[in-house]
Amino acid sequence: MDYKKFFLDSINSLKKSGEYRIFRDISRIAGSFPSAKFNDLIKKENIVVWCSNDYLGMGQHPFVLEAIERAMREVGAGSGGTRNISGTNHYHIALENEISEIHEKKSSLIFTSGYVANDSSLSVLGSKLKNCAIFSDEKNHASMINGIRNSKAEKFIFKHNNARHLETLLKKIDINRPKIIVFESVYSMDGDFTPIETFLRLAKKYNALTYLDEVHGVGLYGSHGGGVAQEQKIMHEIDIINGTLAKSFGLIGGYVSSSKSIIDFIRSYSSGFIFTTSIPPAIACGAIVSIRYVKDNQQLRDKLKEKCLLIKEKLLAANIPFLKTKSHIIPIIIGDSKLCKKAADELLEKYKVYLQPINYPTVPRGEERLRITPSPLHTDLMIDDLINALKFVWKKLKLKQAA
Repeated sequence: MDYKKFFLDSINSLKKSGEYRIFRDISRIAGSFPSAKFNDLIKKENIVVWCSNDYLGMGQHPFVLEAIERAMREVGAGSGGTRNISGTNHYHIALENEISEIHEKKSSLIFTSGYVANDSSLSVLGSKLKNCAIFSDEKNHASMINGIRNSKAEKFIFKHNNARHLETLLKKIDINRPKIIVFESVYSMDGDFTPIETFLRLAKKYNALTYLDEVHGVGLYGSHGGGVAQEQKIMHEIDIINGTLAKSFGLIGGYVSSSKSIIDFIRSYSSGFIFTTSIPPAIACGAIVSIRYVKDNQQLRDKLKEKCLLIKEKLLAANIPFLKTKSHIIPIIIGDSKLCKKAADELLEKYKVYLQPINYPTVPRGEERLRITPSPLHTDLMIDDLINALKFVWKKLKLKQAA
């Protein structure tokens, strides 16, 4: 086999389709979010980032930076091992306690990322629960899909947010057979919410565990930033909550939060937890400070909602088509991979507006998009510049306008 030809042909096919991904070389500026430097080959220019998952700018907050620096000087850079072999630092324990408190659970377990937390937890739950059946929303994240696949459990895919279809599938399975219903609270590409309460009723009716991914909800919703389930006052009814430290809390790492027995089970059997080095203690310390700050500052969530509403109003007035969701995620559908990249290039290079094109496999072909993720730190002037830039690009590329 000509290996080189295989790899080059595979890459060239992506480039031809417009689905080849280019990583933008940017430098975040500490303390100046959402501003950044765009490091092109000619000159470094200031840009405004509109596609970050650092939803509240906590990755730049001075309290967080100070905590990380202080902890690093105290305990060093790395953790020194796996959690079982010398890699459990006091900051890890304190962070897990903080996570349990925000989700109103008895116990929590931190992983190296939200992806790893989903993959590892679902894999071990599905494989160890004898004859387990897993019911998964068709739009669940790749980490959940992978964990379910790795578990080798029988899986049933239900139509997106469709409780009726879910119940049709649940009815086919013996009431005493182990079951897990797996879904997200906010879907990152469409920005839509899940009917969590309805799914909980079905779980009780058909004797199933519930596994909720709150990565795009934690920090942003609820009286203390516990997520969408907290906002709906049903968080205590969820069996297992997955979350991340990498979005609203601005750092890196993921976790699951649940009962003591379930967390101890995952801790004891999950290879994705057992056989990897733990996150740096300084990062754990920074995460503790970030969670506490976000938890106690409702004005951050209120400000984010204000900014989102303002942008949606201005997009409507400008006839820019977007999915009209109630969340903080604002997808602008273009529907063509090459046009999507052209629009993103034009916005960045001419207007210093950074929106990353989102193509297949992140979204289905024909649903290519730009996705705006505002923060409380985006100013009204930045919003005006964004809308004006979109208007000029839409006109230049003759993109479809809102009906």
